[in-house]
Amino acid sequence: MTRPAPRTVADAFVAGTVAAVVSGVPSSVWALATGRSLTEGALAAGSLMLPREQRPAVLLAAAVPVHLMLSLGWAFVMTATLPSRRTLGWATLAGLGIAALDLGVIGRRLPQIRALPLRPQVADHLAYGATVGIVLDIRRRRALLSFRA
Repeated sequence: MTRPAPRTVADAFVAGTVAAVVSGVPSSVWALATGRSLTEGALAAGSLMLPREQRPAVLLAAAVPVHLMLSLGWAFVMTATLPSRRTLGWATLAGLGIAALDLGVIGRRLPQIRALPLRPQVADHLAYGATVGIVLDIRRRRALLSFRA
């Protein structure tokens, strides 16, 4: 088995990290607009690691590595599989597929995730996919330009 190229690993890491930060914006805006708790999604993410835990501080602490690892993991998959053309569109579509898996299959079994409003969560996943796509597109274009120079 061959190792991924260092650029691919770096691209996935950067794209996943940026997307991890940006992807919560839609549900945060929704929470602010509707008076819901800003921590609701993070508490639900923490419940992935600690499904029986009830203490908010513990769930919030668990949410950080869970969210980061999922974001990086999906970014590595997307980096390895997305085409170099129309990356943004394909990445956004991948975000929708990830939403179907996360919310429709896995999240359905976890009460805290199931209780989240669906539309803002889908929007978060679309934002995640689009962000990965934008970052990959920028990094791939830069690599191509430096290769040609």
